[in-house]
Amino acid sequence: MNLKSLAKDTALYGLVSIVGRFLNYLLVPVHTYYIPAESGGYGVVSNLYAYTALFLALLTFGMETTLFRFANKPGTDDRMVYSNALRMVGGVGLGFLALVFLLLTPVSGAMGYAAHPEYIGMFALITVQDAFQAIMFSRLRQQRRPIRFVALKFAFIIPSILLNLFIFLVMPKIAALHDTFVYFNYGVGLIFVANLVCTTLVSLLFIPEMKGIAYGFDKALAKQMLTYSWPLLLLSLVGVLNQVADKILLPYLMPGEDGMVQLGIYGACVKIAMIMSLLTQAFRYAYEPIVFADNRDKNNPATLADGTKYFVIFTLLAFLAVVFYMPLLQHFIGAGYREGIGVIPVVMMAEIFMGVYFNLSFWYKLTDQNWWGAIISAIGVAVMIGINVAFVPKIGYWACAWGGFAGYGTSMLVSYFLGQKKYPIPYDLKAIGKFVLLAGAMFAVCRYCLHALPDWVQMSAGTVLLALYGLLAWKEIKSSKI
Repeated sequence: MNLKSLAKDTALYGLVSIVGRFLNYLLVPVHTYYIPAESGGYGVVSNLYAYTALFLALLTFGMETTLFRFANKPGTDDRMVYSNALRMVGGVGLGFLALVFLLLTPVSGAMGYAAHPEYIGMFALITVQDAFQAIMFSRLRQQRRPIRFVALKFAFIIPSILLNLFIFLVMPKIAALHDTFVYFNYGVGLIFVANLVCTTLVSLLFIPEMKGIAYGFDKALAKQMLTYSWPLLLLSLVGVLNQVADKILLPYLMPGEDGMVQLGIYGACVKIAMIMSLLTQAFRYAYEPIVFADNRDKNNPATLADGTKYFVIFTLLAFLAVVFYMPLLQHFIGAGYREGIGVIPVVMMAEIFMGVYFNLSFWYKLTDQNWWGAIISAIGVAVMIGINVAFVPKIGYWACAWGGFAGYGTSMLVSYFLGQKKYPIPYDLKAIGKFVLLAGAMFAVCRYCLHALPDWVQMSAGTVLLALYGLLAWKEIKSSKI
């Protein structure tokens, strides 16, 4: 396994993911302190971004991974692969956009936004651009151009943060001084305006990469790519449903204002837990190209085994860090949202399960059996949706948290047992189990032995435990043959 290359790319992709997500996290207190929990406004934000994630998966239809797979095939022109991907995703996006604006009024009403159909129009424009950009970002990853990748990511992040700060910190003061300044009354809609402006800016900066669309279109190659990608589309859709179905379903399962209030509380607390999603994304950006590039390497199973072990070790470290410093991190969101912080450990473990499932998924990607991924993910999403439908009306957002935990956990276990039969990989279960038990014991100490102590005592004890875990993790890495 080329761990030096993996570490270098992870550092660069992780930089934009970690710093970018951290800077966006700084908007969470801005939003949750200025948008009252009881207004349900943050629930609207969580709900619409959940729809965006779902339709983004639909509009990219697996072309990101397909680009990696075909660009690395011997005898295939990677420029033609890229051009094909751009044309197919771009064409589908334009068709989607035309359909949404043609049916804007009925679609907005069905989604619960009859009073604000412009919200749906803005998100359609955002999603189509994000889908097209996803192919160009994948091309940068495939070409190992992390600097360009990072620069373009920050071209969205920085303006987005500045616009949001202006909206929530500066505009209210201007409105207080000038009665004619009415734009602030648009409320959370201004968040969506800022997103659309910044997404469009990045599209303009991608003009050099867009020129790849002129290379041509190979129908035979396109057919092969679509054959490979359609199971990935199903896989992606059910995978995204595992992440966002709860945020889409909750307002329907708890109609009225209470549903949006519950969703706002859950959405705000999930933001703290998203450190797991951040680490998984950074790891994936660096890991996926290396695995496909090394597909013909006889040591590839060892690559997958090492990657999974280190992923588990480091994500458990992040889990413990968040849990131990929760007395401090809870102030990251407004007081009206803090009643939901108990779901954070559950959501974080669900994210770890999802990350492990991603690592396990290479057995069917590398053997071109992507339909297995769709089946496994569908089982997981069925479990998650079932728990939401059965329990959201009774326990609210807690059902969302446990639904994700059960759904990802099911997919992870099914993928592992099937994968070991069809593409055996020598996972170091002994080391993984050791660190899972260690993290579980430390979590139990924090939850049941330290919770009644003053905050500073809890965090001090947590720091000692975290240092102990880090030391043992370092010894494990040093003792490994890498």
